[in-house]
Amino acid sequence: MTLPLDILMFAALIVAILIGYPVSFMLAGTAALFAFLGWMTGQFDVGLLGALGQRVFGTLTNEVLIAIPLFVFMGVVLEKSRIAEELLETMGRLFGGIRGGLGVSVVLVGALLAASTGIVGATVVAMGLIALPTMVRNGYDPKLASGVVCTSGTLGQIIPPSTLLIILSDVMSSAYQQAQYEQGKFTIETISVGQVFAAALLPGLTLVAVYIAYLMTRAALKPETAPALVEAGDRPSRQEVQRAVVPPVLLIVAVLGSILGGIATPSEAASVGAIGALLLAGVRGEGNGRLIVLGAAALGAVAVLAGLFPVRLQRSDAGLFEWGMAALTTGLLALGVTAIVISIYRARGRGILTPIVTSTMTVTAMIFATILTASVFSLVFRGLGGDARVEEILHAMPGGPQGALIFVMALIFILGFFLDFVEISVIVLPLVAPILILMGHDPLWLSILIAINLQTSFLTPPFGFSLFYLRAAAPKEITTGQIYRGVIPFIILQIVGMGVIWLLPSISTWLPGTIF
Repeated sequence: MTLPLDILMFAALIVAILIGYPVSFMLAGTAALFAFLGWMTGQFDVGLLGALGQRVFGTLTNEVLIAIPLFVFMGVVLEKSRIAEELLETMGRLFGGIRGGLGVSVVLVGALLAASTGIVGATVVAMGLIALPTMVRNGYDPKLASGVVCTSGTLGQIIPPSTLLIILSDVMSSAYQQAQYEQGKFTIETISVGQVFAAALLPGLTLVAVYIAYLMTRAALKPETAPALVEAGDRPSRQEVQRAVVPPVLLIVAVLGSILGGIATPSEAASVGAIGALLLAGVRGEGNGRLIVLGAAALGAVAVLAGLFPVRLQRSDAGLFEWGMAALTTGLLALGVTAIVISIYRARGRGILTPIVTSTMTVTAMIFATILTASVFSLVFRGLGGDARVEEILHAMPGGPQGALIFVMALIFILGFFLDFVEISVIVLPLVAPILILMGHDPLWLSILIAINLQTSFLTPPFGFSLFYLRAAAPKEITTGQIYRGVIPFIILQIVGMGVIWLLPSISTWLPGTIF
């Protein structure tokens, strides 16, 4: 009787991660160890490792993944430029005068920051430092306040653009293609990042509505847990609200609008977001920001002119109009580049340029290290027959395709207690997603169900990342137990949200079907 090395391999990885070793090292190390054991026992063909170089090269040249460091850069710049603080302060003064209003403002700010940064840690820490003490000081139940802050921060994973959705779109696209190959189809369809972004938009807003409805209901039934703000101060003026809200909204429109409108690819839109965030940081620095605003307007004008009047001076019939447009475009570009240089100089003067670059490189390296080593793990796991075993388990589930999907969603939910969303996305999903698609599940609908489930992994004790972020930022009088108990109602709301998407799949499929 041969040892089930595929099962032992997966179990060994989970144990190693729980011990606390870095995930990327454990993925590669576990793969190397079990490849050797499989070769010694005759269960693994080492010739399969010859495909490793091609897999790594394919990952590093994947145009979809290029958007990850750019979106990370955009989020880090907005974090350091203190946009979150200004949004929270303004929205808190705007809605704080009603029961549950401060909690609603935290949810709305979380949604705005999610759509403009997509960085969970930055959002949770910012709201934990600013909103949580204010909520507790004004009589909010500490458990409710902690749950609101934690959950609002996780919206950055389901509301586009987000790193989770980019990784998920790449994994699900590969799974969709694999499923079509196994069906014998020669004309292969794919899933784009834009389609996944469009599919996630309405479900993300649905979750926001569910959170707000819960807060308002709780404030009405138990007003002592979410009272009106007693130190609201003066209501913000229209100019203050515009200054706090308009910049992130413009950035959202520029990034998401260009993707959903088919104007730019995700990588191009991410570069627009990165430059836009840098210009916003420059405007909020010391000194006059008019030149930066003019530079931003100039870059926008260049984008419009390039679409309306493409200039090709190499053509023999290029006339005065073409040369005039070329000169105008060059001048506008010079103004835009000047604004970018000034923004970089101001960021350096404020001492935030080095932290921005360091944080971007650290997060990007972590994500890509996990993706690359996961491809090694996946290759060895498949070589040991793990994919066939997973398919056998799913087909044996009672209830057919629905039963298999319930089993996979439950597995992802349980793994979310211990593993990060990147690890689940690149380790588990490549094994189960092709089988679920072959069973007849719509890949876009399936992507959004999984995305909401993975979002929940940030909230589930004991290793939910949002819990750790808030524990580090929360006042000392907020206990860890209160934070853990506070997220339980919101975990239930997450499950309710998944149920709504399950019963009404058009929420996730209507918008991409309309746009694409």
